[in-house]
Amino acid sequence: MHRDKISNAGDSDLQWRTIMSDPQKNKELIEKFCARVFNGHDLSALECMRDDYIQHNPDCPQGKAGFTEFFQTIFKAIPDFRYSIKRIIAEADSVWMYCRVTGTHTGGPWLDVAASGNRLDFDVVDMFRIEDGKIAEHWDVADTYTLFGQLGRTK
Repeated sequence: MHRDKISNAGDSDLQWRTIMSDPQKNKELIEKFCARVFNGHDLSALECMRDDYIQHNPDCPQGKAGFTEFFQTIFKAIPDFRYSIKRIIAEADSVWMYCRVTGTHTGGPWLDVAASGNRLDFDVVDMFRIEDGKIAEHWDVADTYTLFGQLGRTK
């Protein structure tokens, strides 16, 4: 259980709001999501994501529909896309992961690069916020220097 201070409009006293969030359940939700969606390439398995999902990656459109569109392109471009969790931490309504992405860019264009046949292997940190048992929000930081080098975009 996590307690968060909020103030009521027109009330100078701070009240306590209790956010009921089970970090272990949130962690399990994200692990299952990664297994089914990222590794299983099952974009029909998004019942665990809110329709109004907020994405903080400027390359990915907003909402569940935007997520689906973004990953359809990735899975087509990288048919053997794999996502390996190296470290996962959950606290209150947040889950953070340090991960490794691997695959071969053989299926089509991605990030303005035609299918290169190049092997990809780079790290990503993903941060998810869970609301009412569903993925509500996401941030990520990827090792784009390594990724772009493997795609041939940098020298």
